[in-house]
Amino acid sequence: MSGPGEPKIRIRGLHKAFGEKRVLRGVDLDIGAGESMVVIGGSGTGKSVTVKCALGIVEPDSGSILIDGAESVGLKGAAREAVNARMGMLFQGGALFDSLPVWENVAFGLVAAGQRTRRDAKPVALETLAQVGLGPEVGDLMPAELSGGMQKRVALARAIAARPDIIFFDEPTTGLDPIMADVINDLIVECVRELGATALSITHDMASARKIADRIAMLHEGRIVWSGAVADIDASGNEFVDQFIHGRASGPIRMAVRR
Repeated sequence: MSGPGEPKIRIRGLHKAFGEKRVLRGVDLDIGAGESMVVIGGSGTGKSVTVKCALGIVEPDSGSILIDGAESVGLKGAAREAVNARMGMLFQGGALFDSLPVWENVAFGLVAAGQRTRRDAKPVALETLAQVGLGPEVGDLMPAELSGGMQKRVALARAIAARPDIIFFDEPTTGLDPIMADVINDLIVECVRELGATALSITHDMASARKIADRIAMLHEGRIVWSGAVADIDASGNEFVDQFIHGRASGPIRMAVRR
């Protein structure tokens, strides 16, 4: 566990390039234990790559990611699996397995990690579905039978089923109407609080960011250009943040538009 005053997650000098494209250019970010951090920024700024580095899906070119003070970059095999067993992830598109019923989707991580047998995992899955407002009858449905909002709730249930102490949310409200997006935001806040988990979310949806964040950081061109309490974002004094949160075309952020 993190010591007094020590961040749950500490990212320092994170760099990642894909060929000639430099995506991360020295990301520095601290996330406290039990804190909900939201990273905002436009498409292609490196938000998803940062999360994938934290999960060990992508290996950074350089830099450090300390979890409870221990280095996680470069971990392989059982050591990586042990770290990831403490993490939950809600992927942008839900990423449910089409061939498995809902309850098996929710229980997948528990069974795969050997924490539960398939038989013992079903009651846990149904209990977790109830936490996100879905009845037991949903457990036997296939993902294709669910609406987009229900699929997102199932994906959230899968992310929290193993009671992780760190949860990542990748664009949790993408593709949802405003009402369902707010339902998902409320569920995220409730589930994270109930677990006492540390959360790192990435989004370009400012309504979602304001709802679920304790603190917000903005990523631009592979670097954190501002971070602060969610209550301070409207008076950040940062021209990049100001342009982004107000959705203005003019400003220091230049979008590539072919004319």
